[in-house]
Amino acid sequence: MSPVQNSSNRLGIDLGGTKIEAIIMDVEGDIVQRERTATPNDYQSILNAINAIVDKLTIDDQIPLGIGTPGAISLLTGLMKNCNSTCLNGQPLPQALETILGRKVKIANDADCFTLSEASDGAAAGSSSVFGVIIGTGVGGGICIKQKLLSGVSAICGEWGHNTLALQAYQGDMAPTPGRLCYCGRYDCVETWLSGPGLEKSYVDQTGQSLKAQDIVKLAEKGDEAATSILEQYYNLLALALSVIINILDPESIVLGGGISNIKTIYSEVNRYLPRYVFTDQFNNKIVPAMHGDSSGVRGAAWLWP
Repeated sequence: MSPVQNSSNRLGIDLGGTKIEAIIMDVEGDIVQRERTATPNDYQSILNAINAIVDKLTIDDQIPLGIGTPGAISLLTGLMKNCNSTCLNGQPLPQALETILGRKVKIANDADCFTLSEASDGAAAGSSSVFGVIIGTGVGGGICIKQKLLSGVSAICGEWGHNTLALQAYQGDMAPTPGRLCYCGRYDCVETWLSGPGLEKSYVDQTGQSLKAQDIVKLAEKGDEAATSILEQYYNLLALALSVIINILDPESIVLGGGISNIKTIYSEVNRYLPRYVFTDQFNNKIVPAMHGDSSGVRGAAWLWP
């Protein structure tokens, strides 16, 4: 069944490293049409792919586009920066898309889009303040206050993954060894320890063996001692990293997304470790899994326009 043309529908795109996903979403937050295509390897081909995928959607020409990207727009140059898809860096992506599509375009970081989705009608709907966390191949964060996304005066609001993890404050049996170099050029960023690759590196450092994150989790579930200790260290480090957010922002809800968030025990275990680091005698913050899963990014992009 073809979607009904409706001027109140929303248009969103998630520009990922491997796929581009586009949706039409109605005012109730229901996705009425979805299209996907592989992400090309060069900038012009990405522009062409976005144009082609929008053409497949039944959407009014006047509806603006919200798009989530792996990077952000530099306030200094107006060009893209910090993109894992490096062909986007230094490019005028929003301006180019507005020219090609003939629509207004609003861009936000993929972690911001994830947070906006979950704060609008997801796991944190109704929460006055929300910190969204992506823990997967990379680590990112976003902040919503009363369902409004915060970007900050330097457009880096929520950049939790590139804060230095305070390893000297760690309280646990297996103390982490400092000195992990992040791709950003700094050492011991939250991402170097809490991303999927960070968890895998911890296992290599402890055992000398290389395993994927999901296999480490499976071993721990079977009672493997090394895998269990690595996961306990991970939960402890995640609590340490989140405690900084809680001490400063004290959000009503923290929503976890990304592949690592699917570990069932992560929620109870992080809550167990947080009292070691949070400066309070009463812990009321809710830590919950994302409701919309992999669709949160593209749904948040669609929510970017009021």
